[in-house]
This record gives sequence, C-alpha cells and structure tokens, in this order.
Amino acid sequence: MRVDLTVNGERRQADDVWEGESLLYLLRERLGLPGSKNACEQGECGSCSVYLDGDVVCACLVAAGQAQARVVVTVEGLADDDGDLHPVQSAFLEAGAVQCGFCTPGLLVAVHDLLARDPSPDDDTVREALAGNLCRCTGYEKILDAVRLAAQGGRG
Repeated sequence: MRVDLTVNGERRQADDVWEGESLLYLLRERLGLPGSKNACEQGECGSCSVYLDGDVVCACLVAAGQAQARVVVTVEGLADDDGDLHPVQSAFLEAGAVQCGFCTPGLLVAVHDLLARDPSPDDDTVREALAGNLCRCTGYEKILDAVRLAAQGGRG
C-alpha cells in the first residue's frame, strides 16, 4: 500500500508499505529519519515517541497505514527550519542529560509536550510526564535538570 502523510511539515509518501509495518519502521527505514529509536518494540521504553496529529504516541505501536493523511512530528522536527535546536534540545545538551542518546529522542518529545501543556511543572509533574520513558544511563537527575532549565527559560 501507499502511505501519504506530512512529516515535520513536509508532505511525504511511502510505497510498498506492508500491512504489519510500524510507523517507526516507515520513519526510520523508508523516510530516512533515524531520530526515533527502535528499542523495546512494545511501547514500554518511549524511545520511539513522536507526535501523531498533536498527540504523543509510541511509533512502534502505530501501524504505518494508520498515518495515512495524518501529521507526524519527530524529534528532528522539533528544531527550527534553519536547523537550530529547539530550546528543549539545547537544555538537554547544556544540562548534560544526553549520555548514550538512545532514550533522548523520546524524552525530548515528551518534555516538549509537557512544557507546551505546563510551562512551569513541578518535579512530581515532570516525573509523571516522563514515566513512560526509560533511561539506563543518567539516573534521571540530569534529565530533570534539563527540564528545569528549559522551563526556567520560558522554553517548551
């Protein structure tokens, strides 16, 4: 089947999509957007989080065909048109919240979504919002620092 969708503001098309193919596979392998990571393939880790019509979803759990005529924003789409990092992305770098980087794309999407809804979240709200994202490297404190930094700057 053919899937027509808008990804990061650009109309895209993928041909010969098989019915069991995930949105994650379509994004990474067919459209060349490797930012969203393929980790658990069960929607448990959050590494593949993207926006689908404005809602954060695990791309590994969404069939590619479900994205027909819909709007997807990936971690690559958070940066502006000039390629400048989004303030949330910059805060992660500044706070040292990126280690191996595998969880980072999903965390960035989750934090972006959180700060769009609540520009000044308390730590409990941040922890709850990020509960669906697993990180094996950082111990989460630097991630919390990055969220605080982004929120203090009025970013998100």
